[in-house]
Parts: sequence; structure tokens; C-alpha cells
Amino acid sequence: MSSLTGHPPRREPRSVLPWLATPALVVFVGFAVIPLVGVFALSFTTWDGIGAIRPSGLTSWRAVLTDPGLPHALWVTFLVMAVSWAIQTPLSILLGTFLAGRQRYRAVLGVVYFIPLTLSSAAIAIAYKALLDPNFGLGAGLKLQVLSQDWLGRPGLAFGVVIFVVSWQFVPFHSLIYQGGVQQIPKSLYEAAQLDGAGRIRQFFSITLPQLKYTIITSSTLMVVGSLTFFDLIFVLTEGGPGDATRVLALDMYKRGFQASLMGPASAIAVILVLVGLALALLLRRLGGRDAGASQLEGA
Repeated sequence: MSSLTGHPPRREPRSVLPWLATPALVVFVGFAVIPLVGVFALSFTTWDGIGAIRPSGLTSWRAVLTDPGLPHALWVTFLVMAVSWAIQTPLSILLGTFLAGRQRYRAVLGVVYFIPLTLSSAAIAIAYKALLDPNFGLGAGLKLQVLSQDWLGRPGLAFGVVIFVVSWQFVPFHSLIYQGGVQQIPKSLYEAAQLDGAGRIRQFFSITLPQLKYTIITSSTLMVVGSLTFFDLIFVLTEGGPGDATRVLALDMYKRGFQASLMGPASAIAVILVLVGLALALLLRRLGGRDAGASQLEGA
């Protein structure tokens, strides 16, 4: 037909799509795959970060896997992950639902709530460390005995402070995710519920939460995998102390690699972090039962 009409044959639109993804693929390979392969290879070597890199087989892996500090660091990491998820998720859902309203003042509050996320983790840690100082902090200034405790010198209190600061910083981000999810829910569902006499609380549990299923899975994945990388905030705030009460796996990796100059064991821990994060992400995706078109059908 093309020879009869004199027009060249049309190319299928789908044949162009792989070429459009090429720049993203190049960036992903260059900044994710290649460094990961390099770290994996480095875990089978002995290197102090300055001198020559010498292959050492499984020496670094044996040193890491037989270290009694590894199970403790894993436990603290999973504990921070679980407790922060249990606190951030309900707060984020409630704030996101609240901010999804149409009142003008809610937009202003949304901007105010988002401010913590614009600050660096190191700056936040320095500020809270100064505020919680038992001698010169907020408690001493206001002469409140409750706030004058040794917050960062007791294991239980230090862990609680870490959870509070992490939640304070990242709840705004997840609230924004839930706000977008709530705004995608059809208004006809709420109108039908109102006609049936359902109040706001019943609408929240019968309509809002079920419709946010995949949003919760997405937020939880970001929250859980992101908690594996908590380093700068904990390093500045507690340095893993008191003792090893807040020594998460990412901080353990830093101390081995840059303070003890053991790049091989530090690389092994980095590989463990990647594997744990990948396993958790796949588990959450499986629990969500998400198919290829679920994100398009959510809220429909």
C-alpha cells in the first residue's frame, strides 16, 4: 500500500520506546550496577583504603559473619525499621487524609508540615542534640525537670530520640504520598456513603483505607528500605551509642570502613544491606499482590 500511495511506511510507535529508556538505563548502570559490582568484588579483598588492594578470598566475609556485633547491629536496624514504620504510617495516613481536604488553611499547613524534609539530616541531628543537652538545652532553659534528662546517655531514651527525630523528619514526605492517594479516590464513593448515613470515621475505615492499599505498600517500601540507610542522623546524634544501643548496620559499615580502615568487611556489610533491602522490597510487593496495571486501577 505504501508504494501505491507514495508515502513511506510508518514505523511502529513501540519501536521508539526502548531508545527513550536508554539514557535512564545508562545512568542506572553507571551509578548503581557498576558500583554495586565493584563493592561486591571489594568484599573479597583486603584493603585499608589507601594502599594496594589484595585479594583475600572469603576472609572479609568470615570476619563479618563471625563477628558477634553483626547480629546486634541487624537487630537494632530491624528494630528501628519496625518501630519507625509503626509510628510513621498511621501519622502519615491521618495527616495525608487531613491535608487532602479543600479548605485553604490546609494548603498552608501542608507547606509548614513539609519544612522538616527540606532540612539536612546532619543539621537536624545537631539541633536536637543541642536542644536535648541536659545542662544547656531546652530543659535547662525552661527549668523543666522532665526535659532535663540525659536523653542521649541512656540506651532506651537514646533509641526513643532516634525514632522521634526520624519520624519528625520523614512523616511529611509520606503524608504527601497519602495526600495524593486520597485525592485520587472517587468522590462518588463518599457521596454514596453519606446517603447511607455513614459518618466520617466509618467512611475513613470503609472507603479511605481500603482504597489506599497500594499507596500503603508503596510508602511502606520506601520507609522500610530507606531505614536501612540511616547513617548521618544517627552518627551525628548518638554515634551509635550509648554503647551500641543505636548502632545500626549502616553505621557499623562506616565505622569498619572509614574508622578501622577495613574496606573488605565494610564492603561485605554493604552487600548484606543491599540483599536485605531487595528481599524486603520484594516481600512487600508480594504482600501487596500488585499486578502490572494495579497502579492505574487504584481508586477506580
